[in-house]
This record gives sequence, C-alpha cells and structure tokens, in this order.
Amino acid sequence: MSYKAEIPYKAYWSTPFAKWQGSLAHLSSVELAAYVAKGQLAERKIEAEQFEFGVLGFSVPQKHSFYGLPWLAAMVGANRAVGPTIGQACATSVRVLSTGTQEIETGNADTALLVTCDRTSNGPHLYYPNPRGPGGTGAHEDWVMDNFSCDPNGGHAMINTAENVAAKHAITTEEQHDVVMCRTEQYSAALRDERAFQKCYMVSSMDIPTANFRKTAGVLDGDEGITLSTVEGLARLRPVVEGGTVTFGGQTHPADGNASIILATADKAREMSADKNIRIKILGFGSGRAEKGYMPEAIVPAARRALAASGLTIGDMVAINSHNPFALNDIYFSREMGFDVAKMNNYGCSLIWGHPQGPTGMRSIIELIEELVQRGGGYGMFEGCAAGDTAMAVVIHVGDGSKGL
Repeated sequence: MSYKAEIPYKAYWSTPFAKWQGSLAHLSSVELAAYVAKGQLAERKIEAEQFEFGVLGFSVPQKHSFYGLPWLAAMVGANRAVGPTIGQACATSVRVLSTGTQEIETGNADTALLVTCDRTSNGPHLYYPNPRGPGGTGAHEDWVMDNFSCDPNGGHAMINTAENVAAKHAITTEEQHDVVMCRTEQYSAALRDERAFQKCYMVSSMDIPTANFRKTAGVLDGDEGITLSTVEGLARLRPVVEGGTVTFGGQTHPADGNASIILATADKAREMSADKNIRIKILGFGSGRAEKGYMPEAIVPAARRALAASGLTIGDMVAINSHNPFALNDIYFSREMGFDVAKMNNYGCSLIWGHPQGPTGMRSIIELIEELVQRGGGYGMFEGCAAGDTAMAVVIHVGDGSKGL
C-alpha cells in the first residue's frame, strides 16, 4: 500500500553521533534536539508554526521529559503542535515514523515533526520508594547500565540474546568479523571526498552548546569516537562471554545524538521539498517478536510483515539498511531473507557509528533515503531489533515526483 504521508526531500537531519561520555554528555538530549531542530528548520526556511502534530521519541529519561512533545515543540517554535512521546527502545524511530504516518493517514494533521533523541551518557539513577519494604527501603535502578545487563523477562543481558542466536544458527566469530570489516569499508565510503555522503543530511559542523545553551563550548565535525576495525585487530579479540562468539569488535557501542524527519501530505511535502522532482513515499510497516532470549531473530518476521504490507518482495529492494547491535544480526537476516549481506548498509550502520538508541533507526532511514536518491530511486527497507526480543521494519520508495511516482 501507499500512505498519504510523504517525506519531503531534505526535510530531515541527524547530528553526528558522539561517543559515550563524550562531547554531548553534558547536554539534555531533549533540549539539544530542540536546539538542533530549530536551527535546521530555519536553514530550510520551514516555518515551525505550521506543524499541527509531532512525535518525540527517546529511551532514556531526561530532566523535565515528563512534558515530552509539547515541551520540545515549544522550544522549537511549533506552538500549535500536539502529540505523544514514545519510547520503544531500539525500535523507537520506526514507531515514531509509524505514529506520524497514521496521524496524517487519518486526516488529523497534514504536517508532522518527528524528533528522536537520546543520551546514553550520564544516565539517570532512579529510586523507587517502598514504604512496606524492610525498614522502608525501596528499590533503585541505573536506567542505562542495569537495562543493558538484564532483561527482566528472562534475566539475561543483551549479549546473551546474540549468543543464543549464534549457537542456534552456527554463526561463527570469523563470519561476524568478516561482516565487521565489510561494514567498516562501507562506513569509510561515507567519509570519502570530505564526508560528502554524510554531508547530504548531517549537521556539519555542529556547534556544541554549553549546558545552558547560551554559549558554544566546541564544534563536532562528524561522528566522534569511531573505531575503524582492522583484520589484525579483530583477530586479537576474544569473545566477551566465555565460550561465546561475539567480541567487542562484533557489537556496537553506546552513543549520544538526535535525528529528525518531517512528514506531510503530498501537496505539503512538495512545498517543503528541496527538489520537487524527488518523491519519498512510505509503503508499509512491520513488527515482530522472537522467542524469549533470541532478540536478533525478531528482525525477520518484522521485515516480512513490512514487505507484505507493501505488496513487495525482498527481491524488489534496491537497498536495505539495518540496526545491527551485533554483526550476527545481518548474517541471520541475509541467510533467512536471501539478501546479500555485503549489499546491506552501503554507507554505514549502527555497528560502526554507534547506538544512541532512540535516534539510531532514524539516522539509518535518512541514510537509506539518500542512497536511494543517489541510485536514481527505487524501493528500500530499514529493519532493526529492539529490547524485549522485538523488532520493527519499514519499506519506502524514492521516485520521480514529476511523473507522480
């Protein structure tokens, strides 16, 4: 199918992603996202007041984030915008995109500002009172670290889900490292010609504000804290889990950043587009859930449902991007779906540039759009797993707007 909501060409952006406890660690992720969005809207001469609807997506709470989308919209200048605040771990971006798409589909809005952000650095430490506990003592939680290390549904860490899938499907460390090297080369392609590909969508150079957003503390030129693997370096690594297969080189790293996309009806999208001859349509969404403790497997049912909703097959896809917290995610997807693993993520992925969680998928969808434009159009898919053994996927099409495609 084809939804009414479209993505105006170039009406999207992403910050560089910064390493954990790096250059963005002192900033509220919500306030930074609003700061960036306000500047990017002004740069594109898009009036913030026109937005009737918005969605804010994040997975790590920040001070005042109880006020969610209305607070962010006010900081941006979109004072008419209403909408929800959504968190679905690593699937937050696709869920945000789906929510905005449905709002336009039902006729409740003709424009939507979708903002995703997260700061895994300096995560909150929460205390849950329990007056009836021993001595009135409550429970406490380190939001980021504790949830990395324990899924309450099974008591296992994220990496254990990867090892479960590796064991079940006989995915070796060597296969994973081969994918890491492939992904490293693909990311390097995005850095060529002074980062020409990334500059198609990334805020560059990005001023880093002080915590009160009144002064500039520095400048971020591209992603921060990237480790580009080598064959020799990977060979020296040992699995993180004793007897396992996944090394530190075969998994992503936590990061900070934000990414946003604008949605609109066809007429509104054409008005906001940087090139009216490029039309970006949303064709279908899919979600899936795997057996407890097998999170990477959820990407396949999600992808199949997105393809079914779009009336397409995997063979119709010109490009596929993935959120790959583990290199083995792409191996499993390739085997099950019959898509060459070396032809996925042609300009980068979260395995290399890191994982701020909420905005991870949004950046990857933006990169998918830019790749399809460079290829002259066609169908593309993004898929990625998320905490709780779940996943989401979306299929898009880039066509010639002058021909109504």
